Amino acid sequence: MAHRTGSADLPLHGGQVPHWLAARMARLGRVVVEAVVHHYGRDEFLRRLAHPFWFQSFGAVMGMDWHSSGITTSVMGALKRGLAPVQHELGLYVCGGRGRHSRQTPVELAAVAELVGVDGDSLGRVSRLVAKVDSAAVQDGFELYLHSFVVTADGHWAVVQQGMNTGRRQARRYHWLSEGLDSFVDHPHAAIEGPNQGVIVNLTDPRAAASRACQVELVQRDPDRVLTGLRSLTEHLAAPAPHLHMPPHHDVRRSDVQLHRLRATLAAAADRGPRDFSELLLVPGVGARTVLALALVGEVIHGAPCRFADPARFSIAHGGKDGHPFPVPLRVYDETIRVLRGAIDRAKLGREDKLVAIRRLDAQARAFERAAIGPDFDAFVADELRLSPVRGGRTVWVQPRAAGSRASETPTGRDGTRRRPRQLALL
Repeated sequence: MAHRTGSADLPLHGGQVPHWLAARMARLGRVVVEAVVHHYGRDEFLRRLAHPFWFQSFGAVMGMDWHSSGITTSVMGALKRGLAPVQHELGLYVCGGRGRHSRQTPVELAAVAELVGVDGDSLGRVSRLVAKVDSAAVQDGFELYLHSFVVTADGHWAVVQQGMNTGRRQARRYHWLSEGLDSFVDHPHAAIEGPNQGVIVNLTDPRAAASRACQVELVQRDPDRVLTGLRSLTEHLAAPAPHLHMPPHHDVRRSDVQLHRLRATLAAAADRGPRDFSELLLVPGVGARTVLALALVGEVIHGAPCRFADPARFSIAHGGKDGHPFPVPLRVYDETIRVLRGAIDRAKLGREDKLVAIRRLDAQARAFERAAIGPDFDAFVADELRLSPVRGGRTVWVQPRAAGSRASETPTGRDGTRRRPRQLALL
């Protein structure tokens, strides 16, 4: 039986991912997936995709707003674009998406099935069924607007769906995984992520089996009695699962981060970096700051599920597009992609030294967790803000319009002047 990994509150944010970040997210997403598949295989990537804590951390390390519902849309969009050129090589295919793209999922799955020789009709039925379960069998007040289906060449799959409640300005993300799935209506989710809104009707809970059977009987005899049967489900609700609370504040605060892990990462970057990255450090632009980003990306690649309880920590790698905890340092971001790309390409030729070095960097960070000391969190962020112009820091914040002029995007963001975000469609 598929397992439920937890839930999380996701504030519903407005805005749009700018091209300068979306293009980089696609490239970084691709190399991270390639690294995960290289080390652990395709099925392990599906397991991680179905884990809401890892998913949120993955989006944060990509430079997205660390707690926003927009991470879901942006990460899945980046994966669809980034993996397209190597999908046949990896045996990983991303179908569906947001809005009208979600309705094309069965068609896209049929095309993939024809290429790799799996049952396309069955996959299309799965796509429709999981959407139906989360929109009808689980009545929690959220209307689905995103449906992304990731399938492997051997027919294994993971689904990420998201619904919104505009009245509450909140979103809920649903994760599905084919591994160990025996039933689509009996506790099938790998995880349900979103705000706890009290008692809901959940016909997929195992304890609701008798109630489901009863409702079928009621429909056959008297459809008007179904509502009475639904009310009886309140006594069959699932026990509380681990809960990740994503607060409404945009800024990243020290209380959002497990400081002992952040300090361990900083210490590992300072200690292990010069040894494992001696050749890379001779290349202009690759220094201690890039090694720190690589350490956090390395944790996303190699970290155990228990290490992703504080997704805000991963925003330290590449900041956030809204300027929190600091503007996205494009020079560091590009160097991270370049180093990972080079490591993956070398590994494909049987030379795994650079890829193994990143793995050792992650292992060193874990070894330092109990004893590492480091800078004050606020001082660290202040230093990143100070160096942001040097590192090509950029955000989506814009300067206020002057009379007769157009607002322009600033490359540095939070530098003391008053700015406002450009509000566009919901992510």
